[in-house]
Amino acid sequence: MKQTQIKRIKRPVHGVLLLDKPYGASSNQALQKCRWLLQAEKGGHTGVLDPLATGLLPLCFGDATKFAQRMLDADKRYVATLKLGVTTTTGDAEGEVLDTRPVQCDRAAVDAAVARFVGEIEQVPPMYSALKHDGKPLYEYARAGITLEREARRITIYGIEVLQFAGDELVLDVRCSKGTYIRTLAEDIAALLGCGAHLIGLRRTQTAGFRLEDAITVEQFEALALEQRDALLLPADSLLADLPAVTLDAAQTDKLTHGLSVRFPSDDGIIPGLRVYGDTGAGQPTFLGLAELTDQVLSPRRLLSTVVHS
Repeated sequence: MKQTQIKRIKRPVHGVLLLDKPYGASSNQALQKCRWLLQAEKGGHTGVLDPLATGLLPLCFGDATKFAQRMLDADKRYVATLKLGVTTTTGDAEGEVLDTRPVQCDRAAVDAAVARFVGEIEQVPPMYSALKHDGKPLYEYARAGITLEREARRITIYGIEVLQFAGDELVLDVRCSKGTYIRTLAEDIAALLGCGAHLIGLRRTQTAGFRLEDAITVEQFEALALEQRDALLLPADSLLADLPAVTLDAAQTDKLTHGLSVRFPSDDGIIPGLRVYGDTGAGQPTFLGLAELTDQVLSPRRLLSTVVHS
């Protein structure tokens, strides 16, 4: 007798899940697993973590996906573990060994080398990266044995702290801007030390205002009931917590949610990003979305689909 497969019903789920991504899983695999567990209609992640990396990966669902780009642009923090004395083709443990050298540096030399990379620096993206050339990721060229010229990018390293240095293992706490390749940073530091290195561990501990200690693992999330999973989701406006906020009255709310600009007295000339809350009759201000203020005129930029009127 033929069995009929029951189609899983998807729900309009809105919010942000702070996930501790496991080792070996791609960011998309982690997203799809959590999306399935939430039965969510729509989801997206906030910046790729390599399969070999672990740690903080904010996942956005429903209306929260409208603001995921801000996480891509946010500063990050990592704990990176380097294996000194061995370089690989990929700059991490997945690659083939290119060269082996003795590690003859001391702690003073490590501290001096690390300090050289703090501040604004130029960094050449690695060939084993998802950056595209002629529509194809660089790692595909690299796997084919092709090396392309890459333009250096300006990034900012806000700080590097040496957490541990013993033998051929170096552990660093790195605070950096978007676009920073920690594998490349590790290789560049080790090149200055004269021994080379590759990453054997990478864990993201912060992104924007979110912290790893507030994240949950896939296994922990799966063990919860659906209602408990829902309760863990942060509201969509948590992605905009660093922006100033304004609250509108009922008339202003009605205009803005119809896509119209509203007069908003303010001494500020231009504010490109504002969290906007409004009176929707819910008894307390409702988050409406993102707006911009120009010469006392408030204009909608990205509004929640749940509050937009047709």
